[in-house]
Amino acid sequence: MDIFSELREQVASLDGLLGEGADDLTHTMRCLPDEQLVRVIEAAALAARCLGRVEAVGAGVLAERSAHGAGQGGLAQVHGHRSPADFVQAITGTSKSDARQRIRVGQSVLDASEPANTDPAAPDAPARPAVPAWHAPLAGALMRGRVSSAQSDAIRRGLGEPPADRSGCVDDDVREAWSAAAQQLADEAGRRTVEELRDEARLIRDRLDPEGAERRYLERHEARTFRTWTDADGRCRGSISFDDDGHALIRSIFDSALRPRRGGPRFVDAAEAEAAKALAEDPRSIDQLSYDLFVDLLRVGAFADAKVVHGTRRAGVRVVTVVDASGGHTEDGLVSLPQEDIDRRICDTGTVAVTVDAGGDPLNVGRERRLFTPAQRVALSVRDGGCRWHGCDRPSSYCEAHHIDPYSEGGRTDIDRGILLCRFHHMQLHHSGWRISRDGKSAFMLHDPGGGAVTLEPRLALRYAFGDVDPPPRRFRPAA
Repeated sequence: MDIFSELREQVASLDGLLGEGADDLTHTMRCLPDEQLVRVIEAAALAARCLGRVEAVGAGVLAERSAHGAGQGGLAQVHGHRSPADFVQAITGTSKSDARQRIRVGQSVLDASEPANTDPAAPDAPARPAVPAWHAPLAGALMRGRVSSAQSDAIRRGLGEPPADRSGCVDDDVREAWSAAAQQLADEAGRRTVEELRDEARLIRDRLDPEGAERRYLERHEARTFRTWTDADGRCRGSISFDDDGHALIRSIFDSALRPRRGGPRFVDAAEAEAAKALAEDPRSIDQLSYDLFVDLLRVGAFADAKVVHGTRRAGVRVVTVVDASGGHTEDGLVSLPQEDIDRRICDTGTVAVTVDAGGDPLNVGRERRLFTPAQRVALSVRDGGCRWHGCDRPSSYCEAHHIDPYSEGGRTDIDRGILLCRFHHMQLHHSGWRISRDGKSAFMLHDPGGGAVTLEPRLALRYAFGDVDPPPRRFRPAA
């Protein structure tokens, strides 16, 4: 069915549902029975989707005719607009971001329907068959009305562009993999929200391109920021840009604390039920509860006793990985993580072996292993005094226990083979080709990617206090 036939069908449906009452739309729709109201909204949405295709392709062509090379003679410029997005915004009355989305979707459809290639040096020669764009299935789904403009844009942006080689060429197998992913996501569109499609597309992209996933992960880590300021009205404000690791932890903590207000599980014990009831009846808003929880976390972290911090299991994020596969994802949120980050997490929190069938159903759950015990962490804290990376002053409470011998290669969870590293340097070790070695009980050696090595000296204050004796004097041992 072509666009206008489908549009006429939906308009006729709306006419039949609303009839003469369309003149007083507010009163008429308030009086509609539930089922009829739903049918009106569905018909209106389908009609809007039809017109959306026309609008998006038109915006794409408008952008073509307003290209930078056209100068003041471009279509948008002739009409007094600085850019195609400004012109589309003025025509449609939408926001700038919506105008840009329409242009992106329109250009995507145009790119997917490019004519056969011609040789500029020989314009009269027969045209070569065009190579279908990898996102052609997505453009086709849009033009057939199977996905909306917003869904198409979410999938396309989530998948990104297939990785190219150094010459800028994309391998045929890579292009086919991205094209298959676009097709699969388009098939899912009828059952997924825009947000779900976007997140799934990103996860698939990272599975298809693990090297790119690692690069993007590190870029987000480098872009992390936190700042506070006071506005003109005297309100103290803040802004945070999380990396993946930090956001996963924060999300886990806040979800756990606020879940009863967000529709958490009903089948809990009496104590949990009472706490959930109290939280549900709390007069504070979710945002106020979140703020108070955040401040409480900072307060506890600032004043917590070190023995309490090291003697209890810390909050963590569960990660799902597949044997013999690179990378993994968080259990909550399905956030893709590179293998190096997973290795770092395993160093510090251990694993749970899960056997599944072909459908992903668990068959057997093994025991947790390879953890440094609370007592061992206390011993590491006493011995190392904090992060052992040269030049780092992070205290023990900010550190993670690292196995210098990979557990998968026979490494032991022993004090002699463990070392404290702060989160930043633990990540540096796993992501950037550094390693730590130790011959027996001699000094720990830090090896850089270039082949150099430096001794990780213990803190001078500890060497002085212990008098270079092993084990340390009784006054420096943790209380029983």
